[in-house]
Amino acid sequence: QVGQAAYSASKGGIVAMTLPIARDLAPLGIRVVTIAPGLFSTPLLAGLPEKVRNFLGQQVPFPSRLGDPAEFAHLVQALAENPMINGEVVRLDGALRMQP
Repeated sequence: QVGQAAYSASKGGIVAMTLPIARDLAPLGIRVVTIAPGLFSTPLLAGLPEKVRNFLGQQVPFPSRLGDPAEFAHLVQALAENPMINGEVVRLDGALRMQP
């Protein structure tokens, strides 16, 4: 998004570190998985007017709504239960890509 260069650079840094850190920590039996969430119904977004929350939810291709925290937790559980997932970035965003 316009005006978000520092924010996107910090997120990009986390994405870029995921695999090298997973490889560094593998001998210790530690896995590293990054979750890249989209728009979720959080206390921060709850403070926005309903009209704005609805608009943001409609920007998500499918499902066209804000994510539910339980869906995030479900992904965390699935990742933790599958020992083969390591060094990966998982997007949890309903295919959302923010417009400029």
